Amino acid sequence: MSNRIVLRAGEALVAGGPPGTAAEPEVVIGELDGPVGTALATLTGDQVAGHTRVFALLNTDIMVRPVTLCVSKVTVDNPRYTNILMGTVQFAIANGVLDAVREGLIPKEKANDLGIICSVWLAPTIVDVENLDHKVLFDIHRKGMTQAIRKAMSNEPTIDWLLENQERITHKYYQMGLDGKV
Repeated sequence: MSNRIVLRAGEALVAGGPPGTAAEPEVVIGELDGPVGTALATLTGDQVAGHTRVFALLNTDIMVRPVTLCVSKVTVDNPRYTNILMGTVQFAIANGVLDAVREGLIPKEKANDLGIICSVWLAPTIVDVENLDHKVLFDIHRKGMTQAIRKAMSNEPTIDWLLENQERITHKYYQMGLDGKV
């Protein structure tokens, strides 16, 4: 069996903080000389207004390894939103990546050979939160990133679990629609 990581995908949802602070990262992870590397390079060079792609940084000139590209799921058109996304959340994602390496979820020896693309969710309502607790926001997004990587690298949920639980799981918003709340 090859030690090559061609493409792994994972997601997580971490909530529990004040409104607007939930994290829902979706990640793809793979070798830079494969499809993930091609996608990462293409996305970096093909910027779109309102959906700027940025590397996950610990600070303005300290990029994490594996190289991680953050792509917003929300159109960014508010300076406060931009500052929160490109500050607290970007920093949290970078730390979540390093946590995953520290935990052994991503092999340390592959840190320079892998790339991660993270589709980032930050609620647009975050701009309306007075006295936003950036530490809570940071902790939630850091945890979400590490969980998404964990699920990607361990291929979770497994197909057996999905088949076994398919009829017991109802999508939250589908259920809300059935209940007349959406």
